[in-house]
This record gives sequence, C-alpha cells and structure tokens, in this order.
Amino acid sequence: MKIFLAQQNYHIGNFESNTKKIIEAINTAKQSGADLIVFSELCICGYPPRDFLEFDDFIAKCYQSIDTIKQHADTIGVLVGAPDRNLTKEGKGLFNAAYFLFNKEVKQMIHKTCLPNYDVFDEYRYFEPAFEWNIVEFKGKRLAVTVCEDIWNVNDKPIYRISPMDKLITQQPDVMINLSASPFDYTHEEDRKAMIKSNIKKYKLPVFYCNTVGSQTEIVFDGGSLVFDKHANLCAELPLFKEAFQSFQLNDDGTIAGIPVEENNTIPDKELDPEQLEAELNIARVHDAIVMGIKDYFSKMGFTKAILGSSGGIDSAVTLALACEALGNENVRAILLPSQYSTDHSVNDAEQLSKNLDNPYDIIPIKNIFSSFTDELKPIFKDLPFNIAEENIQSRTRGNLLMAIANKFGYILLNTSNKSELATGYGTLYGDMAGGLGVLGDCYKLQVYALAKYINRNKEIIPVNIITKAPSAELRPNQKDSDSLPEYDVLDKILYQYIERRKGPNEIKQQGFDAALVDRVLKMVNMNEYKRNQFCPIIRISPKAFGVGRRVPIVGKYLS
Repeated sequence: MKIFLAQQNYHIGNFESNTKKIIEAINTAKQSGADLIVFSELCICGYPPRDFLEFDDFIAKCYQSIDTIKQHADTIGVLVGAPDRNLTKEGKGLFNAAYFLFNKEVKQMIHKTCLPNYDVFDEYRYFEPAFEWNIVEFKGKRLAVTVCEDIWNVNDKPIYRISPMDKLITQQPDVMINLSASPFDYTHEEDRKAMIKSNIKKYKLPVFYCNTVGSQTEIVFDGGSLVFDKHANLCAELPLFKEAFQSFQLNDDGTIAGIPVEENNTIPDKELDPEQLEAELNIARVHDAIVMGIKDYFSKMGFTKAILGSSGGIDSAVTLALACEALGNENVRAILLPSQYSTDHSVNDAEQLSKNLDNPYDIIPIKNIFSSFTDELKPIFKDLPFNIAEENIQSRTRGNLLMAIANKFGYILLNTSNKSELATGYGTLYGDMAGGLGVLGDCYKLQVYALAKYINRNKEIIPVNIITKAPSAELRPNQKDSDSLPEYDVLDKILYQYIERRKGPNEIKQQGFDAALVDRVLKMVNMNEYKRNQFCPIIRISPKAFGVGRRVPIVGKYLS
C-alpha cells in the first residue's frame, strides 16, 4: 500500500482555506499513485478550536467541509480529522474524530479515546471519549487508526486507563496510523520518538504518524511527522516547522520500501540537566519555533507590520532580529526611547543593530515627557525620595509612545520581556509589559543570550557589546539587573526547577541552592502572578509556559 502523509499548516475556523489545502494535497497524492492519504488531527477546523466547538454553526461548517472533500476521495482513501456529533446523547455532545473517506463517501469514523486534559490541553471540556474500537479495512490492509493517542506518558506513567491500541490489536491490524496535533517544546521531539518506538515494540507494527505544523496564537506545532517500520527503525521524518508531503510504500512484511532506516532503538533520556540549560535546549529549534510563531500570528490575524522598543539591551535586540526574520526587515519598526539615565553606548548599540538589520527606526527621547510627569506630581510626591514610582513612569511613558505609534500606523507592538523577568515580576504593567505578542516570554535570560549567539552564527547581526555588557533597565543611574535579581546563571536554574519541573522549595534546596535565595525567588514568582495574568499571549517553546498551560491562583498563599 502506498501511503501519503500531508503535513500542513491550518488556520482555526478558516474552513475555506483549510478545505482548499486538503483538496490540493489529495490531488497531489493521486498524482503520486497513493492508495491512502493521511492528514492531521482536527485538520478540517484547525487545532485547538476551543470554545468555537460550542457553536452549532461551527460544527455544521465542519460537516460541510467533509461533504466537499469526500467528492475528491474517489480513487484514494482519505483520513482527515474533524469533530463528530455524539448522537447517543450520552456524555459530551461531540467526539474528536478521524473520518475515513473513500468512493466519495464517509466509510467510517474513528473516535479519540484518550482526551488530554493537562497543560495546554482541555479536550475533556468538549469531547466524549470513544466507547467502541474498530479497525479500518482498506485494499487488503487492516488499519489501526488512532487520534493523537497511545503516544504520550507524563512522568513515565501512562495518562489513561484505556488504550485504544490494546483494543485494536485484538483485531490483528497490519499498521498503526496516527493523526496528531502535538505541540512543540524543546524536549518534545525526542519524547515523541521514544514513545512511538515503545508502542512499536509493544505491538510489533509499523507506524505512520502525521502531525500538524504551524502556530496557533501561543502554541507552536512543529510537524516532524514520522514513519517507522515494524522493527522500530525510523524510516523517515518530515521537516520541522515546514509544510511537507511525502509518499511511502508499505510492504506486506511491515517494512517500508526504498527508505534507508535509522537503526537507533535507544530511548533517549528525557531528564534535562539544569546545569546545561543553555547548551541542551536546542536553540536552533527554539529559534525556528519563535520565528514561525511570529510569522503565523501576523499572517493568520491579517497583520503585516510590527513595532517594538529598542533599548540597546539583549532582549529587545533578539526580539528585533527574530521579528525581522519572520516579517521582513522593512516591516519591523524600532523605536529608541532614551531617558536621561540611558547610556550613550545603549543608544549607539540600538542604532547599530537597526543598521545591521536594515530596518526602519526612530529616536524619541523621553526626558522632557518624564519631567512633565514628575513636575505635575510634585505637589503629591513632595520631597519623597526617587524610587520605583519614578522608574515605572519612564517605562509607562515608553509604553504609551509605542502604543500611540502602533495605533496611528496599524502596527502590532511586540513585547520583549523574557521568562526570567516575567517569573520574578521584574517588569512594569502597562509599560515594558505592554504588547500584542510575547516573543521571548517563554525563554529564560540564558536562552536569550544563546539565541543571540545563534543569530550571530554566520555574521555579526547583534552588536557584540549588547551581548557582553551587564544587563540593565537603565531607569536610574548605574542600574544593573543584579541590583534587584540574583545572577541569571543561578536564578534561571531555580526558576527551571520550580516552573518546568514543578519542584517544591525543599526539593530545590536539597539540590544545593541557598535556602534563603530559594525562598526569595519562589516568593517573587508567586507574588507576581497578578502581573502575568494581564500579560499578552506568549509563544510557547518550553514544557511549561506562562499562560494557558499554567494555571495558578493570583491570591494563593503557597510560598508567598
């Protein structure tokens, strides 16, 4: 059997575009002589549709798209993902389904059994789990079709009690086919391969795994669709972060014809060493994920131009470079907003960066605007000493100016805050925390430096001085981040243990970190949830990002 994988980038709720893409891929598969084409999970409507699933009209449009697509499933079998109404009236009103189309008909529907309800997933809010399991018989092959399941464990423990493959294997299938919408994080590709291999070793069947690609607001899907033979040899991996199509010949003996295999059955160690954060988190993939996140957010929302504040610091420099790569340098406008506390080298560094990138930039000094604020406030502030109030006035002045220009010219303001700052509350609401999209909000400071070095891998784009100088908000004379925060090489490790690995204070202290420092850092994290709750969407690149995948109470007392 010749099987064609279609790894595509869909737009949630854009039925016309999604349907057109799917039909074009079907036609390409027909031309290649494929017997079967496989698409990804919920490809008809895009993933995750969330509360759009509660609209009857949305579900009706899914069915209309299926009706259109099935007319092209004449000489070829088609597996597509879409919601299916639960006509039993028991439980939730929908199933997450794979539709098998052939001879211009819906021949069979396969319902998802294992509904994820952790991190960014909330499928049990909408869907009812499957309660029957049947293979698909097609052209002499028995297909065990599953929907993004029988792939994942959490902390090396099975998530679900019912395994659809345990049900399907009793019907003696020839091949496993998985329609998936598996999000990216910097550990996930190895986990994905390891879990698929473990299933192949259990069931002794080849696997065709089709993953979606593209960014949906904060969630990035990396593609990387996979084909393994029955011996758990990796036969093919489609590109990461790109749409891709490829056909494969499945032999009767469970091997894949004409494809060199990667004979590596070692299941990789899923435990990251926090001592090697910068080296081990695969900065090239993180870079590509963020670029895709920016590009898709703008294109799918109908935006074309971005603006950001360029301070001469590492965060704004990396954000600017990534945005220029994603949107084109001519579409990203940098605004330099120096105050009386800004150093000459910061302004010079920011100017040089824009010259290197060839993007438009403007300089708007804020000294006079800041002075007008403090003059007006003097009757109330009286002779109280300069403190965080005056610092925040500068930050909010910059935010107001950036938003004014964004509103006037139709730009989207990119936020430049990193995860270390967001975690500890080192930012000003309505000031440097303003923006429509958080570009680096899931990258710790050490990762931002690693990204800068990666961006400079072929030539100097980000001036070296930006990378080597001590980070500073420059809101008062001679200010350094280290005045308020621990050094980042220690801070990031503590934050990583607490946020990504969900270790409590005692567990972190037992790793050798200073007890008082751990208490201080964790208190900052929990005290500042109210700030993060008002923050813009963040492009997710880690296993635990701030936003929809991390839900902690604002007023909770734990570790506060």
